Amino acid sequence: MLFVEESGGDSVQFGGSLKLSCVVSGLPFGDYCLGWFRQVPGVERELGAIAGISDIGTTSYADSVKGRFTISRDFAKKSAYLQMTSLSPEDTAMYYCAAKGPFACTLRAPFNFGGQGTRVAVSS
Repeated sequence: MLFVEESGGDSVQFGGSLKLSCVVSGLPFGDYCLGWFRQVPGVERELGAIAGISDIGTTSYADSVKGRFTISRDFAKKSAYLQMTSLSPEDTAMYYCAAKGPFACTLRAPFNFGGQGTRVAVSS
């Protein structure tokens, strides 16, 4: 069973920055892809990750965050990070980290979730 622990969410003002972290365990596969998703309160979770990083460090981003967010990972710590800059109220959401096997590491691939998320709130 996959376990994910996300952290780093907070309330910030427009234009601010945050860095989210997640630690994964219980992975059924050795190599894996990690992705960050988000869900606006009262709305279904966005289809597709907003950022993804493959088992070899290749990154991809949704247009909505490209140039503002940076995903990274620490293989030894089984962790992923999401550095967010130039935050706006539209980024207010619960953020989730998810994992999948190493193949076809795309933003729309089916990921496995296992955490409660971390909340980001951006005020104008």
